[in-house]
Amino acid sequence: MGTSDEATSKLHIFFFPYMAHGHMIPTLDMAKLFATKGAKSTILTTPLNSKLFEKPIKSFNQENPELEDIKIQILNFPCTELGLPEGCENTDFIFSNHDLTKGNLNMKFLLAMEYFKDQLEELLETVKPDCFVANMFFPWATKVAEKFNVPRLVFHGTGYFSLCASHCLRLHKPYKNVASSSEPFVIPELPGDVVITEEQVIEKEEESVMGKFMKEIRDSERDSFGVLMNSFYDLEPAYADFFKSHVAKRAWDIGPLSLGNREFKEKAERGKKASIDEHECLKWLDSKRCESVIYLSFGTMSSFDDEQLIEIAAGLELSGHDFVWVVNRSSSQGEKVEWLPEGFEERTKGQGLIICGWAPQVLILDHQAIGGFLTHCGWNSLLEGAASGLPMVTWPIGAEQFYNEKLVTQVLKTGVSVGVEKMVKGSGDFISREKVEIAVREVMVGEERRKRAKQLAVMAKDAVREGGSSDVEVKRLMDELKLVRLQKEQETRT
Repeated sequence: MGTSDEATSKLHIFFFPYMAHGHMIPTLDMAKLFATKGAKSTILTTPLNSKLFEKPIKSFNQENPELEDIKIQILNFPCTELGLPEGCENTDFIFSNHDLTKGNLNMKFLLAMEYFKDQLEELLETVKPDCFVANMFFPWATKVAEKFNVPRLVFHGTGYFSLCASHCLRLHKPYKNVASSSEPFVIPELPGDVVITEEQVIEKEEESVMGKFMKEIRDSERDSFGVLMNSFYDLEPAYADFFKSHVAKRAWDIGPLSLGNREFKEKAERGKKASIDEHECLKWLDSKRCESVIYLSFGTMSSFDDEQLIEIAAGLELSGHDFVWVVNRSSSQGEKVEWLPEGFEERTKGQGLIICGWAPQVLILDHQAIGGFLTHCGWNSLLEGAASGLPMVTWPIGAEQFYNEKLVTQVLKTGVSVGVEKMVKGSGDFISREKVEIAVREVMVGEERRKRAKQLAVMAKDAVREGGSSDVEVKRLMDELKLVRLQKEQETRT
């Protein structure tokens, strides 16, 4: 038991994630990280989203009795009053329903987040935490925190490279000087002579609703206490330095956050939403040769039509490699599957494992049988793949994923592009079975690429160890927050 002085000296940090699976998972990892360093962590969320957190938090609290319990603070979110469908408390609700993705519900959902302002003001005034870590999609959070003299930290769901690329493209607008939208050009000022095309740039729509919203995000970031990054210095050193000197006034790289989940149970339950049993999946992988299986996953917000899924399946079959493929589709026993080629399941029996819905991704990526990762280049997936030492096939679909692809293929040189040329709203550019086959074969045999990927995994694990770069950054931030609290206490006394 600690003394009362120790209890009162503990930092209390609020974590407020955007209501999307890919944002909530690293936020929980972050709350656990700061709890292990001696802070009190409280996650703010809504009733339905709290279900994702309850079980892993309960396990963490029981397994770490010497630490302060992580707590959940429930916030009210009346969907129907805000013009949203009943139960729409998470982007999964939108992207799991194809009819809903056709409208502009995602933007409406994003703008509805401002409803939380009054509840947060009341909470910050009552509890007075030492720090408020709010997702980038809550630009209004900076002023709310400022009102109660609470340092607000911005949490980005991406890495340094994409933010630096975005900054340089927005500043210089080089795509205006090319003859066609498919003509490659070098991103000005960005280290590394990175090549991209106008078709892959997301900064062009500055006058759109989303463009104006992104400007609000940048303005609030500029006025905040600083930025927290789920990255590690050795992954993107030139871009971490560029970001800290040209883009944001202060940032702390504290990742890879997924590596904080060291036990089997933690990895298996990370973001769990039912679906396949992890033991069944691992038993299948145990029967395979080392580095012989490619893992495919396109994240929770990607959705392909039947035609594209058939091409992916055919490409996998042609490659001859064993595979684990996670598909965002439901599948009932005995029901004819329209999104697979005729006879595919019989022909690939024993060669492939298809998982419909959720999969224990970190556990799978860490398995010795996995030799490659075909990914949509979402930052969580990219970082988890790097931390597992895997070469990647890159298949960006939207958002900043094209920038993340450039980091993997042009800077780190640990990946092969499947050949996506442009951003197409919804499911991305169409890719043929031949391109899938070629990319899978190439990534599974490239020894130099694999060697570089394995070196990254060593660097990632070193970063989060005691005394590693990310570990030092966490401690540096906590020391600074304690100093801020001390200064506030002194000001109160005088």
